[in-house]
Amino acid sequence: QLQLVESGGGLVQPGGSLRLSCVASGFTLDDYGIGWFRQAPGKEREAISCISSSGGSTNYADSVKGRFTISRDNVKNTMYLQMNGLKPEDTAVYYCNIATYWGQGTQVTVSS
Repeated sequence: QLQLVESGGGLVQPGGSLRLSCVASGFTLDDYGIGWFRQAPGKEREAISCISSSGGSTNYADSVKGRFTISRDNVKNTMYLQMNGLKPEDTAVYYCNIATYWGQGTQVTVSS
């Protein structure tokens, strides 16, 4: 079975940091480009960041540029989203995506 599983979400104070992980099963991660998305209640799902299969090219949404970093470990079949300088508006469910496959999401809540 092809599957993506996110983890690492939780409650963090403004200005804090969090690292999300996404483990891919059933396929080789280095065959694909990957991306992170997020969706807040009542809002559209938005693309946050993407990275090429080799890791040589990355893109970020303006809302997270300079604060978030996407990376991948193809040996471990895992991709990451390092989130620094978190703001309350970053509160959302975060999803990883590869081709047509999506993880179940992990909740990130930024609040004092």
